[in-house]
Amino acid sequence: MEKLKLIIYREFIGKVRNKSFIILTFLSPVLMIGMGLLIFYLTKVNNNSAKEIAYVNESSLNFEEVFVTTKNTKYIDVTQLGVAFSKEEIDKGHYYGLVTIPSEANGLKELASSVAFYSKEAPSILFLEHLEKLVANKLKAYKLKELGISQKNINAANFAVNIKQSNSSGEKSSKLGNGLKIGLGMGSGYLLMMFIIIYGNSVMRNVIEEKTSRIIEIIISSVKPFQLMLGKIIGNACAGLLQFFVWIVLLLILGTVVSLFVGVEFGDLQNTPSKELMQESGFKAEELTNLLAEILALPLLKMFVLFIFYFIGGFFLYSSIYAAIGAAVDSETDTQQFMMPVIMPLMLAVYIGFASVLSDPNGPVATIFSIIPFTSSIVMLMRIPFGVPWWELLLSLLLLTLSFVGMVWVAAKIYRVGILMYGKKPTYKDLYKWLKY
Repeated sequence: MEKLKLIIYREFIGKVRNKSFIILTFLSPVLMIGMGLLIFYLTKVNNNSAKEIAYVNESSLNFEEVFVTTKNTKYIDVTQLGVAFSKEEIDKGHYYGLVTIPSEANGLKELASSVAFYSKEAPSILFLEHLEKLVANKLKAYKLKELGISQKNINAANFAVNIKQSNSSGEKSSKLGNGLKIGLGMGSGYLLMMFIIIYGNSVMRNVIEEKTSRIIEIIISSVKPFQLMLGKIIGNACAGLLQFFVWIVLLLILGTVVSLFVGVEFGDLQNTPSKELMQESGFKAEELTNLLAEILALPLLKMFVLFIFYFIGGFFLYSSIYAAIGAAVDSETDTQQFMMPVIMPLMLAVYIGFASVLSDPNGPVATIFSIIPFTSSIVMLMRIPFGVPWWELLLSLLLLTLSFVGMVWVAAKIYRVGILMYGKKPTYKDLYKWLKY
């Protein structure tokens, strides 16, 4: 046990004292926030660029009512110039694009299918959808008027239905709550996958470095392969979790600072009431209250504890495989032939999580893959916010723990032989033989 502690301590200290580890720990959150600000700035610049849209209306319908000039779009009626001349103006760059509306002589359906947009550059899908919606609304209003149906009567016949949800135990939920559960579940599962890939590769590279430097031959003379590999996995896991925790803290601090200094100006904070400030940021007071209530209604403590268990269990399971691969090869180039069986279960787990958990979190597919050890850590994390029976959680954790111990034992057998093998690319057949030694 003392040797295991020393190995864990050595791996942890060696990792956290590494210059690249320290730089990435403090620089990554800054880069993430900077990237977010850059995207926000570019989006704002893109949205602020006003587009001048010309339109030729050959119908008798009044489209001035729907083609209303906004901050980002200015509509100009060039019907008198004609289509041909207007297209020449577009080619000269005088307008962003041209909308042509034909006559309704052949019927509204023919008109709707004949509306065209001409531009030098391909417009965005969202912009075209916006134009289609404007034209469709105008044609709909005209047809309703033709049928003698007023818009007032249609509005009176519209009802907003908000179905209240609850389970058999009386626990209430809502669409907002389900959205939060989906976001938390998907985020947790995807985060774990990225953590496994990044720090699993770190464990593998660490083993390869020690093997190529021949230090491992000295270490293995006084330590059992099982202890050495387990210590490496736990030490790297602790370093990774520390880095992950620092990232979260720094992102929260930097995000708060940026939102205060960039998102809201000091003058607005002094002169604008809190209620108006929330409305300007896109939230109504009632919506914000409902959001906070839904967050507090979630089983946050249970989710956090289970997140830690599955996070560590999933990482330990895959790190033992990465360590075994590192012991079997001489360089990172040789690891490619063994990476597919490691990546495939992770990708399958994410796909199953997004496809099945989103549609039916307690369905048979989601349930089965949340119990299978190689996918359970990711799929179960996605299911937990929706509520999972205790027996499924216990069975899943038990199988995950047994699989981790079994995989460490299998990997240690490969590790015991592989760390002393040089100059030969191992095959799956060789790995099978090493398990028998």
